Amino acid sequence: MRNKHLNIVRPKHILSASQFDRPFLDYFNQLTTTIRRFDKTKEGLMYLQSLLCHKRAMLYFTQPSTRTFLSFQSASQIVGMKTSEIRDTSTSSERKGETIDDSLRTFSSYVDIIIMRSPVRGLCDHIASILDQTDRPVPIINAGSGPDEHPTQALLDIYTLDRSFKNIGGIEGKTICMVGDLKRGRTVRSLSRLLTLYPGTKILFASPEAFKIEDDLRTMLRTKKVEFIETTEFKDAIASADAIYMTRIQDEYDVSGESKAVDYSNFCLKESHLKILKDHCVIMHPLPRRDELDSKIDNDPRAKYWRQERNGMWTRVALMTVLMDVDRNIMLPEL
Repeated sequence: MRNKHLNIVRPKHILSASQFDRPFLDYFNQLTTTIRRFDKTKEGLMYLQSLLCHKRAMLYFTQPSTRTFLSFQSASQIVGMKTSEIRDTSTSSERKGETIDDSLRTFSSYVDIIIMRSPVRGLCDHIASILDQTDRPVPIINAGSGPDEHPTQALLDIYTLDRSFKNIGGIEGKTICMVGDLKRGRTVRSLSRLLTLYPGTKILFASPEAFKIEDDLRTMLRTKKVEFIETTEFKDAIASADAIYMTRIQDEYDVSGESKAVDYSNFCLKESHLKILKDHCVIMHPLPRRDELDSKIDNDPRAKYWRQERNGMWTRVALMTVLMDVDRNIMLPEL
């Protein structure tokens, strides 16, 4: 439903980056920045903890995760929610043959929100649909669904870009270069969807042939009339970019080690490349990284990936306040 006071479409679940529109993103970025101000004082943090201290969250993370799990766990604690977790289905009744559907419906009886990360494509949408037909339709947050979507990562990426470009005209009109395993990288897919909401944005996809984007992403970008170029010329692409979004090889989706056959060495950002980048270029990475991003770059002022990682916690705090309808207790009246 549309909230008249805040003039945004209030989501029931967070399942896909495609569900967000530009008014929501603009409001969400303002909300996140406002929430971060509460972190400056003990009184501010105690106020945040009071917002949802009567609620409970379930972290259902059956795919390995460090940053996303901890940022959601920390975000829950910041707004006062107690958390339960499943990190391994071998410790649940799924080991006895219980279906995922029944497991998640069981969890919905105990908590007020379920945050899911799974290697199974489309599982979050499926569970949300099932719970919507019950008398306890708790919100579902997609924290990573197979190789297809990672909407909360896209929200923190947009927030990082928005903050980085705030003094040079915003995201509109900027060239974003995405590098790496673009075929199986769900962060690339979700961020690309959000970038279509910023007029004049151009996307460069730099990758080995084996890791080029899929047809559905090409079709979406063409439908949205977003300019994009696919290239194997890594140096040319990064030299023309206002932001570089590095990604690792997603070899967890290999069937028989096929990633080892791909020469990725020409798509690694090294310290020696810094001299060809624009002075205002933003360097990002969803992490974890391997050798595709040189650690010697960490201290360059253009490297924003550690800030991006911390932004993940605050954007997820903001997201929970929106889903649980307490964001109005945070935002200033003029916003």
